Amino acid sequence: MTGPMAAGPADEPMVRIRSVRKRFGPVEVLKGISLDVPVGGVVCVVGPSGSGKSTLLRCVNRLETIDAGRIWVDGELIGYREQAGRLHLLRPAELCRQRQDIGMVFQRFHLFPHRTALENVMEGPVAVKGVSAAQARRSAVELLERVGLADRAHHYPAQLSGGQQQRVAIARSLAMSPKLMLFDEPTSALDPELVQEVLAVMRDLARSGMTMMVVTHEMGFAREVGDHLVFIDGGVIVEQGDPREVLADPRHERFRAFLGQVL
Repeated sequence: MTGPMAAGPADEPMVRIRSVRKRFGPVEVLKGISLDVPVGGVVCVVGPSGSGKSTLLRCVNRLETIDAGRIWVDGELIGYREQAGRLHLLRPAELCRQRQDIGMVFQRFHLFPHRTALENVMEGPVAVKGVSAAQARRSAVELLERVGLADRAHHYPAQLSGGQQQRVAIARSLAMSPKLMLFDEPTSALDPELVQEVLAVMRDLARSGMTMMVVTHEMGFAREVGDHLVFIDGGVIVEQGDPREVLADPRHERFRAFLGQVL
């Protein structure tokens, strides 16, 4: 399903967000957010705590329902199907199928503590996609090598550092062959010396052409790797543009004040 604007296959964004609103009780957390993420693009979303940036990310893969607006991923309406101009909620099995195309890495790693790194990476393809154990194992070995953990394949999460656990979590998401990767402050729970090893994996993903939405406070990463930076405050996009330009010369006072606190 396509979005509200006419677009050919060549210029259809991977993610199209239109007028999205989200409320938690009396508090409206998202107030009409609209944003495109191009195929192969890296969009970095920054903002103060409580600004709505993580909620926006969770709406993209329907971990949170939206109260208004629409979200498309690769041309497919997320969470609904449209018939005769009316929206109908997807059944759980249909929603699960959509989520298979969207990888998500959280602040905390959420690994299965009783499974090794290799088994954690194998789990999704075997349990969800029905891939054979042998094929899933081969893929998991390759992915662990890609994230620099080939020598930790048979270690349990408790035997790994936080940075290593996060890299296993990234490999686990990649094992599902997603079209889109969402990162919700993936380094915020890490000790400072472990941050760079995770960012290095994300840089490699960006170079490989993976489409990414990254909620982060790592402004150096946003400047170096991001194609587009979005500053959200109070549930609205206050400023956006090329990361190098907006970080060097922010236009809005609220963004300047935010940068003064994080840089």
